[in-house]
Amino acid sequence: LYGWSMVMTNQSCQEQFILLGFSDRPQLEQTLFVFVLIFYLVTLVGNTVIILVSHLDPCLHTPMYFFLTNLSFLDLCFTTSSIPQLLFNLRGPDKTISYMGCAIQLFMFLGLGGTECVLLAVMAYDRFTAICKPLHYSIIMHPWLCWKLVSVAWGVGLLNSLAMSPVTMRTPRCGNCKVKHFLCEMPALIKMACVDTVAVESTVFMLSVMIVLVPLSLILISYGCIAVAVLGMKSATGRRKAFNTCGSHLTVVSLFYGNIIYMYMQPGNTSSQDQGKFLTLFYNLVTPMLNPVIYTLRNKDVKGALRRLVSRK
Repeated sequence: LYGWSMVMTNQSCQEQFILLGFSDRPQLEQTLFVFVLIFYLVTLVGNTVIILVSHLDPCLHTPMYFFLTNLSFLDLCFTTSSIPQLLFNLRGPDKTISYMGCAIQLFMFLGLGGTECVLLAVMAYDRFTAICKPLHYSIIMHPWLCWKLVSVAWGVGLLNSLAMSPVTMRTPRCGNCKVKHFLCEMPALIKMACVDTVAVESTVFMLSVMIVLVPLSLILISYGCIAVAVLGMKSATGRRKAFNTCGSHLTVVSLFYGNIIYMYMQPGNTSSQDQGKFLTLFYNLVTPMLNPVIYTLRNKDVKGALRRLVSRK
Protein backbone atom coordinates (compact mmCIF):
# COMPACT_ATOMS: atom_id res chain seq x y z
CA LEU A 1 0.00 0.00 0.00
CA TYR A 2 2.81 2.40 0.84
CA GLY A 3 4.52 1.71 -2.49
CA TRP A 4 1.24 2.25 -4.37
CA SER A 5 0.68 5.50 -2.46
CA MET A 6 4.16 6.78 -3.42
CA VAL A 7 3.57 5.90 -7.08
CA MET A 8 0.26 7.80 -7.06
CA THR A 9 1.87 10.80 -5.34
CA ASN A 10 4.77 10.91 -7.79
CA GLN A 11 2.30 10.65 -10.66
CA SER A 12 0.24 13.52 -9.28
CA CYS A 13 3.39 15.66 -9.06
CA GLN A 14 3.91 15.08 -12.76
CA GLU A 15 0.50 16.68 -13.30
CA GLN A 16 0.43 19.63 -10.91
CA PHE A 17 2.16 21.49 -8.08
CA ILE A 18 0.67 23.29 -5.09
CA LEU A 19 1.90 26.88 -4.69
CA LEU A 20 1.64 27.49 -0.95
CA GLY A 21 2.52 31.15 -1.38
CA PHE A 22 1.15 33.14 1.55
CA SER A 23 -1.40 30.50 2.64
CA ASP A 24 0.31 30.27 6.05
CA ARG A 25 -0.93 33.84 6.60
CA PRO A 26 -4.58 33.74 5.45
CA GLN A 27 -5.33 37.09 7.10
CA LEU A 28 -2.73 38.66 4.81
CA GLU A 29 -4.02 37.19 1.54
CA GLN A 30 -6.98 39.52 0.96
CA THR A 31 -4.96 42.64 1.70
CA LEU A 32 -2.10 41.36 -0.44
CA PHE A 33 -4.52 40.64 -3.30
CA VAL A 34 -5.62 44.30 -3.39
CA PHE A 35 -2.06 45.66 -3.26
CA VAL A 36 -0.72 43.21 -5.85
CA LEU A 37 -3.63 43.98 -8.21
CA ILE A 38 -3.08 47.75 -7.91
CA PHE A 39 0.68 47.43 -8.40
CA TYR A 40 0.20 45.11 -11.38
CA LEU A 41 -2.26 47.48 -13.09
CA VAL A 42 0.09 50.43 -12.52
CA THR A 43 2.95 48.34 -13.97
CA LEU A 44 0.91 47.52 -17.07
CA VAL A 45 -0.15 51.13 -17.62
CA GLY A 46 3.25 52.68 -16.86
CA ASN A 47 5.31 50.41 -19.09
CA THR A 48 2.74 50.52 -21.89
CA VAL A 49 2.84 54.34 -21.81
CA ILE A 50 6.65 54.29 -22.08
CA ILE A 51 6.46 51.96 -25.11
CA LEU A 52 3.75 54.03 -26.85
CA VAL A 53 5.39 57.39 -26.17
CA SER A 54 8.80 56.16 -27.39
CA HIS A 55 7.17 54.78 -30.53
CA LEU A 56 4.86 57.72 -31.34
CA ASP A 57 7.16 60.68 -30.63
CA PRO A 58 9.89 61.11 -33.32
CA CYS A 59 12.10 62.96 -30.83
CA LEU A 60 12.48 59.74 -28.84
CA HIS A 61 13.61 57.60 -31.81
CA THR A 62 17.12 57.31 -30.35
CA PRO A 63 19.16 54.34 -29.05
CA MET A 64 18.50 55.29 -25.43
CA TYR A 65 14.73 55.07 -25.84
CA PHE A 66 15.00 52.02 -28.08
CA PHE A 67 16.65 50.20 -25.15
CA LEU A 68 14.17 51.72 -22.69
CA THR A 69 11.29 50.41 -24.82
CA ASN A 70 12.83 46.94 -24.71
CA LEU A 71 13.20 47.22 -20.92
CA SER A 72 9.54 48.20 -20.55
CA PHE A 73 8.41 45.31 -22.77
CA LEU A 74 10.66 42.98 -20.78
CA ASP A 75 9.14 44.19 -17.50
CA LEU A 76 5.63 43.63 -18.85
CA CYS A 77 6.49 40.02 -19.76
CA PHE A 78 8.45 39.46 -16.55
CA THR A 79 5.56 40.56 -14.33
CA THR A 80 2.86 38.85 -16.37
CA SER A 81 4.72 35.53 -16.19
CA SER A 82 3.75 35.10 -12.54
CA ILE A 83 1.50 37.84 -11.11
CA PRO A 84 -1.81 36.66 -12.71
CA GLN A 85 -1.21 33.20 -11.20
CA LEU A 86 -0.47 34.84 -7.83
CA LEU A 87 -3.72 36.85 -8.00
CA PHE A 88 -5.65 33.67 -8.83
CA ASN A 89 -4.12 31.84 -5.86
CA LEU A 90 -4.67 34.74 -3.45
CA ARG A 91 -8.34 35.00 -4.38
CA GLY A 92 -9.46 31.50 -3.35
CA PRO A 93 -8.46 28.18 -1.81
CA ASP A 94 -7.18 26.68 -5.09
CA LYS A 95 -3.38 26.96 -5.06
CA THR A 96 -2.57 24.48 -7.82
CA ILE A 97 -0.60 24.98 -11.01
CA SER A 98 -0.13 22.36 -13.71
CA TYR A 99 3.28 20.75 -14.20
CA MET A 100 3.52 22.27 -17.68
CA GLY A 101 2.40 25.66 -16.32
CA CYS A 102 5.10 25.47 -13.65
CA ALA A 103 7.76 24.56 -16.22
CA ILE A 104 6.70 27.43 -18.51
CA GLN A 105 6.66 29.88 -15.60
CA LEU A 106 10.17 28.82 -14.53
CA PHE A 107 11.44 29.00 -18.13
CA MET A 108 10.05 32.51 -18.64
CA PHE A 109 11.20 33.74 -15.25
CA LEU A 110 14.80 32.59 -15.79
CA GLY A 111 14.88 33.75 -19.41
CA LEU A 112 13.46 37.20 -18.80
CA GLY A 113 15.60 37.70 -15.69
CA GLY A 114 18.76 36.79 -17.61
CA THR A 115 17.75 39.08 -20.46
CA GLU A 116 17.29 42.01 -18.09
CA CYS A 117 20.74 41.47 -16.56
CA VAL A 118 22.37 41.84 -20.00
CA LEU A 119 20.02 44.59 -21.20
CA LEU A 120 20.92 46.80 -18.24
CA ALA A 121 24.59 46.35 -19.17
CA VAL A 122 23.77 47.34 -22.78
CA MET A 123 22.01 50.47 -21.51
CA ALA A 124 25.08 51.33 -19.43
CA TYR A 125 27.26 51.00 -22.54
CA ASP A 126 24.87 53.33 -24.39
CA ARG A 127 25.25 55.96 -21.64
CA PHE A 128 29.03 55.48 -21.64
CA THR A 129 29.17 56.12 -25.39
CA ALA A 130 26.87 59.16 -25.17
CA ILE A 131 28.87 60.85 -22.41
CA CYS A 132 32.45 59.72 -23.05
CA LYS A 133 32.34 59.73 -26.87
CA PRO A 134 29.63 62.26 -27.78
CA LEU A 135 31.09 63.19 -31.19
CA HIS A 136 31.11 59.55 -32.33
CA TYR A 137 27.85 58.54 -30.61
CA SER A 138 25.63 58.48 -33.71
CA ILE A 139 28.28 56.52 -35.63
CA ILE A 140 28.92 53.93 -32.91
CA MET A 141 25.32 53.43 -31.78
CA HIS A 142 23.79 52.98 -35.22
CA PRO A 143 20.47 51.09 -35.45
CA TRP A 144 22.04 47.84 -36.65
CA LEU A 145 24.33 47.68 -33.60
CA CYS A 146 21.40 48.46 -31.29
CA TRP A 147 19.42 45.56 -32.75
CA LYS A 148 22.41 43.24 -32.39
CA LEU A 149 22.95 44.22 -28.73
CA VAL A 150 19.28 43.66 -27.92
CA SER A 151 19.38 40.31 -29.74
CA VAL A 152 22.38 39.27 -27.67
CA ALA A 153 20.50 40.17 -24.46
CA TRP A 154 17.46 38.08 -25.46
CA GLY A 155 19.72 35.25 -26.67
CA VAL A 156 21.59 35.10 -23.35
CA GLY A 157 18.26 34.97 -21.51
CA LEU A 158 17.11 32.08 -23.70
CA LEU A 159 20.35 30.16 -23.09
CA ASN A 160 19.99 30.81 -19.36
CA SER A 161 16.54 29.21 -19.39
CA LEU A 162 17.66 26.28 -21.54
CA ALA A 163 20.54 25.57 -19.13
CA MET A 164 18.79 26.00 -15.77
CA SER A 165 15.15 24.97 -16.33
CA PRO A 166 15.73 21.26 -17.18
CA VAL A 167 18.18 20.85 -14.30
CA THR A 168 15.64 22.29 -11.88
CA MET A 169 12.56 20.46 -13.14
CA ARG A 170 14.30 17.04 -13.29
CA THR A 171 15.46 17.13 -9.67
CA PRO A 172 13.81 14.19 -7.79
CA ARG A 173 11.19 15.30 -5.24
CA CYS A 174 9.88 11.92 -4.00
CA GLY A 175 6.25 12.98 -4.30
CA ASN A 176 6.67 16.40 -2.68
CA CYS A 177 4.36 18.66 -4.70
CA LYS A 178 4.15 21.63 -2.31
CA VAL A 179 6.16 24.65 -3.44
CA LYS A 180 6.79 27.02 -0.54
CA HIS A 181 6.50 30.02 -2.81
CA PHE A 182 3.91 31.88 -4.88
CA LEU A 183 5.58 30.92 -8.17
CA CYS A 184 7.76 28.16 -9.60
CA GLU A 185 11.07 29.82 -8.82
CA MET A 186 14.34 27.92 -9.01
CA PRO A 187 15.54 28.16 -5.35
CA ALA A 188 12.13 27.06 -4.05
CA LEU A 189 11.98 24.08 -6.45
CA ILE A 190 15.52 22.99 -5.58
CA LYS A 191 14.70 23.07 -1.86
CA MET A 192 11.91 20.55 -2.50
CA ALA A 193 14.41 17.90 -3.63
CA CYS A 194 14.70 14.65 -1.68
CA VAL A 195 18.32 14.07 -2.79
CA ASP A 196 21.61 15.86 -2.22
CA THR A 197 21.48 19.08 -4.28
CA VAL A 198 25.07 20.27 -3.80
CA ALA A 199 25.93 19.57 -7.45
CA VAL A 200 22.79 21.36 -8.68
CA GLU A 201 23.36 24.33 -6.40
CA SER A 202 27.01 24.57 -7.50
CA THR A 203 25.93 24.56 -11.16
CA VAL A 204 23.31 27.23 -10.48
CA PHE A 205 25.85 29.34 -8.59
CA MET A 206 28.41 29.16 -11.41
CA LEU A 207 25.81 30.03 -14.06
CA SER A 208 24.57 32.89 -11.86
CA VAL A 209 28.10 34.27 -11.66
CA MET A 210 28.25 34.45 -15.45
CA ILE A 211 24.72 35.79 -15.94
CA VAL A 212 24.73 38.28 -13.06
CA LEU A 213 28.29 39.31 -12.18
CA VAL A 214 29.71 39.69 -15.70
CA PRO A 215 27.04 42.23 -16.81
CA LEU A 216 27.25 43.95 -13.41
CA SER A 217 31.04 44.28 -13.79
CA LEU A 218 30.57 45.86 -17.22
CA ILE A 219 28.02 48.27 -15.75
CA LEU A 220 30.40 49.31 -12.97
CA ILE A 221 33.28 49.79 -15.44
CA SER A 222 31.05 51.90 -17.71
CA TYR A 223 29.93 54.11 -14.86
CA GLY A 224 33.47 54.42 -13.54
CA CYS A 225 34.47 55.89 -16.91
CA ILE A 226 31.33 58.06 -16.94
CA ALA A 227 32.13 59.43 -13.47
CA VAL A 228 35.64 60.42 -14.58
CA ALA A 229 34.27 62.11 -17.72
CA VAL A 230 31.51 63.96 -15.85
CA LEU A 231 33.82 65.24 -13.12
CA GLY A 232 36.09 66.60 -15.87
CA MET A 233 33.27 68.65 -17.42
CA LYS A 234 33.57 72.40 -17.00
CA SER A 235 29.86 73.06 -17.52
CA ALA A 236 27.70 72.65 -14.40
CA THR A 237 24.64 72.23 -16.63
CA GLY A 238 26.33 69.40 -18.53
CA ARG A 239 27.29 67.64 -15.29
CA ARG A 240 23.75 67.97 -13.94
CA LYS A 241 22.22 66.63 -17.16
CA ALA A 242 24.63 63.67 -17.21
CA PHE A 243 23.94 62.82 -13.57
CA ASN A 244 20.16 63.00 -14.12
CA THR A 245 20.34 60.72 -17.15
CA CYS A 246 22.62 58.17 -15.49
CA GLY A 247 20.92 58.45 -12.09
CA SER A 248 17.73 56.88 -13.42
CA HIS A 249 19.58 53.90 -14.85
CA LEU A 250 21.71 53.45 -11.73
CA THR A 251 18.59 53.44 -9.55
CA VAL A 252 17.03 50.69 -11.68
CA VAL A 253 20.30 48.71 -11.65
CA SER A 254 20.55 48.95 -7.85
CA LEU A 255 16.96 47.77 -7.31
CA PHE A 256 17.24 44.85 -9.74
CA TYR A 257 20.73 43.58 -9.02
CA GLY A 258 20.49 44.00 -5.25
CA ASN A 259 17.62 41.52 -5.03
CA ILE A 260 18.97 39.13 -7.68
CA ILE A 261 22.38 38.85 -5.99
CA TYR A 262 20.80 38.21 -2.60
CA MET A 263 18.51 35.51 -4.03
CA TYR A 264 20.81 33.66 -6.42
CA MET A 265 24.41 34.33 -5.43
CA GLN A 266 24.34 32.57 -2.05
CA PRO A 267 25.92 29.10 -2.16
CA GLY A 268 23.38 26.68 -0.71
CA ASN A 269 20.56 29.25 -0.92
CA THR A 270 20.67 30.07 2.77
CA SER A 271 17.95 32.74 2.61
CA SER A 272 14.73 31.89 4.46
CA GLN A 273 11.50 31.01 2.67
CA ASP A 274 9.74 34.20 3.83
CA GLN A 275 12.65 36.37 2.73
CA GLY A 276 12.63 34.65 -0.65
CA LYS A 277 8.90 35.21 -1.17
CA PHE A 278 8.90 38.89 -0.31
CA LEU A 279 12.13 39.65 -2.19
CA THR A 280 10.81 37.87 -5.27
CA LEU A 281 7.57 39.84 -4.99
CA PHE A 282 9.62 43.02 -4.80
CA TYR A 283 11.75 42.51 -7.90
CA ASN A 284 8.94 40.82 -9.81
CA LEU A 285 6.32 43.52 -9.14
CA VAL A 286 7.63 46.62 -7.40
CA THR A 287 10.76 47.11 -9.53
CA PRO A 288 8.91 46.85 -12.89
CA MET A 289 6.34 49.29 -11.53
CA LEU A 290 9.02 51.77 -10.43
CA ASN A 291 11.01 51.66 -13.68
CA PRO A 292 8.64 53.85 -15.75
CA VAL A 293 8.16 56.19 -12.77
CA ILE A 294 11.94 56.59 -12.34
CA TYR A 295 12.57 57.19 -16.04
CA THR A 296 9.57 59.52 -16.44
CA LEU A 297 9.99 61.74 -13.37
CA ARG A 298 13.74 62.19 -13.93
CA ASN A 299 13.56 62.62 -17.70
CA LYS A 300 12.57 65.88 -19.36
CA ASP A 301 12.43 64.28 -22.82
CA VAL A 302 9.76 61.77 -21.81
CA LYS A 303 7.74 64.39 -19.94
CA GLY A 304 7.96 66.69 -22.95
CA ALA A 305 6.85 63.87 -25.27
CA LEU A 306 3.86 63.15 -23.02
CA ARG A 307 2.86 66.82 -23.06
CA ARG A 308 3.12 66.95 -26.86
CA LEU A 309 1.00 63.82 -27.26
CA VAL A 310 -1.63 65.12 -24.82
CA SER A 311 -1.75 68.54 -26.53
CA ARG A 312 -2.28 66.86 -29.91
CA LYS A 313 -5.28 65.02 -28.52
